[in-house]
Amino acid sequence: MNRREFLTQTGAAGIAAVGLLADGEAPAANSPNSSGNPTGIHSTERVSIIRDPSGAAIAAEPVVRGILQLTDALAARNIRAVFYDRIDQAPPGGPIILIAGCETQPVREILDRAGASIHKVAESLALVRGQAQGRPVLLATGHDSGGITYGLLELADRVMHSDHPISALNAGKPLIERAANPIRSVARLFTSEIEDKPWYYDRDFWRRYLPMLAAQRFNRFSLTFGIGYDFLSEVTDSYFHFAYPFLVHAPGYTVRARGLPDEEREKNLEMLRFISEEATAVGLHFQLGLWTHGYDWSRNRGVNYVIEGLSPENHAAYCRDALRTLLQTCPGIKGVTFRIHGESGVAEGTYEFWKTVFDGVGQCGRRVEIDMHAKGIDNAMIDLGLATGMPVNVSPKFWAEHLGLPYHQASIRALEMPPRGKQDAGFFAKSDGSRRFMRYGYGDLLTEDRKYGILFRIWPGTQRLLLWGDPAFAAGYGRAAGFCGSLGMEICEPLSFKGRKGSGLRGGRDGYAGPNLRPAGGDFEKYLYTYRLWGRLLYNPETSPDVWQRALKSDFGPAAAEAEAALANASRILPLVTTAHLPSAANNGYWPEMYTNMPIVDAKRPHPYGDTPTPKRFGAVSAIDPELFLSIDDFVQGIKLGGRRYNRISPMEVAKWLDDFAKQASHHLANAEKQVKDRNSPRFRRLAVDVAIQSGLGRFFAAKLRAGVLFAIYGLRGDRKALRDALAAYRHARETWAGLSAKARAVYAEDITFGRAAHLRGNWSDRLAAIDLDIADMERVLSNADQRAALGYDGENARELVERAMAAPLRPRYRLEHLPPRPFRRGQPVEIVCKLYRLGIASQDIEIRLHFRHVNQAEPYCVEEMELRENSCRAVIPGDYTNSPYPLMYYFDLRESVNRVALYPGFTADLTNQPYFVIRQARAVMEP
Repeated sequence: MNRREFLTQTGAAGIAAVGLLADGEAPAANSPNSSGNPTGIHSTERVSIIRDPSGAAIAAEPVVRGILQLTDALAARNIRAVFYDRIDQAPPGGPIILIAGCETQPVREILDRAGASIHKVAESLALVRGQAQGRPVLLATGHDSGGITYGLLELADRVMHSDHPISALNAGKPLIERAANPIRSVARLFTSEIEDKPWYYDRDFWRRYLPMLAAQRFNRFSLTFGIGYDFLSEVTDSYFHFAYPFLVHAPGYTVRARGLPDEEREKNLEMLRFISEEATAVGLHFQLGLWTHGYDWSRNRGVNYVIEGLSPENHAAYCRDALRTLLQTCPGIKGVTFRIHGESGVAEGTYEFWKTVFDGVGQCGRRVEIDMHAKGIDNAMIDLGLATGMPVNVSPKFWAEHLGLPYHQASIRALEMPPRGKQDAGFFAKSDGSRRFMRYGYGDLLTEDRKYGILFRIWPGTQRLLLWGDPAFAAGYGRAAGFCGSLGMEICEPLSFKGRKGSGLRGGRDGYAGPNLRPAGGDFEKYLYTYRLWGRLLYNPETSPDVWQRALKSDFGPAAAEAEAALANASRILPLVTTAHLPSAANNGYWPEMYTNMPIVDAKRPHPYGDTPTPKRFGAVSAIDPELFLSIDDFVQGIKLGGRRYNRISPMEVAKWLDDFAKQASHHLANAEKQVKDRNSPRFRRLAVDVAIQSGLGRFFAAKLRAGVLFAIYGLRGDRKALRDALAAYRHARETWAGLSAKARAVYAEDITFGRAAHLRGNWSDRLAAIDLDIADMERVLSNADQRAALGYDGENARELVERAMAAPLRPRYRLEHLPPRPFRRGQPVEIVCKLYRLGIASQDIEIRLHFRHVNQAEPYCVEEMELRENSCRAVIPGDYTNSPYPLMYYFDLRESVNRVALYPGFTADLTNQPYFVIRQARAVMEP
């Protein structure tokens, strides 16, 4: 059977899939190649493909698309793929691929002989070699169409990235996989008319981008409108801000976006239908993000599209009817994401408005998921969604609006805790009031009896432009995505928010100064490795390294291993910075990738960091996880007092980690440059410059953290030696920044825009001026101190304090044996037991404490001294505490002396583990 006959027999879905093929790729039925050589390839190598037509899964369009991607991959490697109805028709010699549903008898026999079985959960797959009708075959099967599709795409990937594609197909080790997380999503944001219209209207882009997502095991795509606007102010570009009038005409209303032709509105809707249908065709759930429902631009001059025909009286009804019209007109939309707090343009607590809008989903005539962004959310809002009868997910932010280490923060900042005595009032009544703790984490959502799903969203703040890729971190995030029964994770794609609020520039959104480094197939191709890691390791955190290493070998040949290590180490730097030192939780305030300097000396110096402790200077900045990480000021106070706060991770430890990651990244990059065949290839140059910039950022932040600690010691004791050392460290940081700026200036545009404010645009070199001002302030402090010393007014000698600060605390490797208890029953006490061993130290000389709380970020930790007898430690979490709807989380701290402390489980060397334990309630834990 030739390819065209195969497509014809698959029905409408298969015929539609012909649109994926380039002109002439599928030959006419009467062409000379129609029976034996469907792609016109002249090759002695061939692959026989047998498609068992029984079972609904095989006929699904994503499976058809997967088969086509496999045949395209074979054709690209000059291998003939020929379809047959039966195995006995396939000629001898050459691989035979049998594509079949898992319920058929031949499949069961092959699996039984191989001692393999398919997981009975959605999207499970199996690739197994075996015998069928006396012939060796490679079986591609799955629990459902999603699993079969992933198996086919895996084979296509092996073919594309192998030096010997036939050998890759003949590999004998079975592959049996299941999805660790039911939702693995990518969000692409429309925030700029200038920069985003080109890709939105580009059908070829979508035919490349969406299959790529599916091939990397993402199963959801979210096209997001209105997310780039946190307030209806300081905006000039409002395209798709209030999305309905840009897409549909709602009967009975005269609402329109002034200046938008009807033809363009129809074109927008046509493209939305196309995108959603293409997503469905490749097996992706299509989610539409409608993040803004505000429409009144009367206080914002210069906006390009003003909404006409709306008033407070018809606002809710119009949104309901426009949403219903949109969902009925565009059946490919499987879910809608809503921002329901004040930044949506609707006052918090306006429940009647949202009830009316949600009715638009309930009235559309089919099952459509409602996803509510979690900031400011409460049970009343969740109940409105549940009342529609539609599936409801709530999506909290993960690490605020940034990318942190791959675990859920052990605590939120004090700034996010609700102010005592404050009443819910005003436009942001909930998110600034009693629900403030929902701003940047999961808050109190993770009850065991919840009737809604939880989906975590990784916001685009820490890293937007530079290449990211660390398999260990991605696997850690894959494990964290299912935290306490959560459904998974949504990643905002690289370059998210590019050009927002009217800052877009013509010439594309990739950020490069010239065409030489721009990916030929579109900006997303720079990040193919990033997508591969996120998608594959969200699907299965235990994925074989071959999955990403095969792609690196294709790109970099003998330098692949060194390139992998260089990028992995570089990619750990900025998430660590974000976790340990967060001057703003908002991505429109803090951008560590292109950091705007926060002053060490004078808090009155201009900077964009508002949501940070007072005084608003570098030393006072809190970690985003203050339970485990110390601020500079708290660290210095702690070593002065010798208090237990020193048990937490210090800025000096963070500085050492940053230096180590930067050193390793630079070392492996140097080796890669020696081994790569073509150092000037665009793909290698893109990786090399981004690794170099991130390594420089690691050294910069490490030096600045040291400068901050030394300056804080000077402020405490007035020791001029500490001040001189601080100045030397700061000058070193400045020199490092100048070096990375020079590398960036040679590659990236002078103005890289992620917003209109100065700290959201420009280039690395723009940031030097603020660093120089802060250094000058420190030099003046030193000059004044020298003058006072000359008059006999000198500070204390703080040498001992400096030595203790500069030497990271000794964290002895205790041998602590602990097995978390089994799931507990609500209202019953939970005993926590561990055994402690430390050579050379009597057990009674070690103090150990248990820190525990409900998995509820609105609550503080309880701390219990553990009873220590010989080597056995014991504490009990009482039944009145466990009598709540939440799981429990806990960790230990251990102390021999001021400088000999430890946290358990603490962090592994690569910082990818969860540094605490979690136990679930027995009745809530389901079988895997």
